[in-house]
Amino acid sequence: MSAFAQPPSVVAFGGGHGLAASLSALRQLTHRLTAVVTVADDGGSSGRLRAEFPILPPGDLRMALAALCGDDQVGRAWAEVMQSRFPGDGPLGGHSIGNLLIAGLWQQLSDPVAGLDMVGAMLHVEGRVLPMAAVPLVIEADLIGGDPGSPDEVRTVVGQEAVALTSGDIRDIRLDPADPPAVPAALQAVRDADYLVLGPGSWYSSVIPHLLVPELARAICAARGKRILTLNLAPTADETPAYTAARHLEVIAQHAPALRLDAVVADPSFAAGDQHLAAYVASLGAKLIVAPVRMRDGTPRHDPHLLASVYAGIMGL
Repeated sequence: MSAFAQPPSVVAFGGGHGLAASLSALRQLTHRLTAVVTVADDGGSSGRLRAEFPILPPGDLRMALAALCGDDQVGRAWAEVMQSRFPGDGPLGGHSIGNLLIAGLWQQLSDPVAGLDMVGAMLHVEGRVLPMAAVPLVIEADLIGGDPGSPDEVRTVVGQEAVALTSGDIRDIRLDPADPPAVPAALQAVRDADYLVLGPGSWYSSVIPHLLVPELARAICAARGKRILTLNLAPTADETPAYTAARHLEVIAQHAPALRLDAVVADPSFAAGDQHLAAYVASLGAKLIVAPVRMRDGTPRHDPHLLASVYAGIMGL
């Protein structure tokens, strides 16, 4: 039986498709759900809007809102509208309708949080979507091996899109500005949460950045809620090529030495044969939970229903 008189309060961190998968799972367990979303996107529609206007990039925020739209005909229709894009090569070509809606409300309200709350109310969102920082961020990464002509040379790549697509070995990442203002509502949500969920997602451009906002990282490390880290399903072709599950944990610890976890979720296909995984999980104070969370078609995507089942077990629901 659940230990909660009401559904648990959960904060999920990330961006893009990884966060959308996590939210799709968590919304099956609770309506007391807050997404804290990265704001470093500089590609596609978000990058164009960010270059033209002094606003946060709306793309990852839009994806989180779409993942939390009401689970009825109207909600599903709104989610589809939010994600759809204008065709063609004209000024609107490639822009997401949801991005333009969010950007327009921000222009009217001059308050990103109020604008996101208004979109959420309009879409009947089950939960709340907040930015991880109050200003747009730039990700910088130092990497080795990106230039075949100078395999040992350390070079810096700038921008989330460049980092996400890099072919070198990332050694370090940082944010510019290095100490951005956190969003007070996000800090309060972290303090109030029963559970904090990090990952899955692009490790360097979606997961770790939350731990590089100093005020937010301190809140996560000091939170009373239990901290859950969900690993990806396979090494990626770009940011984390050939990374084992243990290596994913190692780089988390390198960038957030004070972080301790309560549970690490790994699919058997990724955990199998990793001789160092259990030791790394234990070093972070966590329990390793190996359970099937992969889509049954074999693609490296999390199944929201399987993931929800694992989260329910962790939360005693």
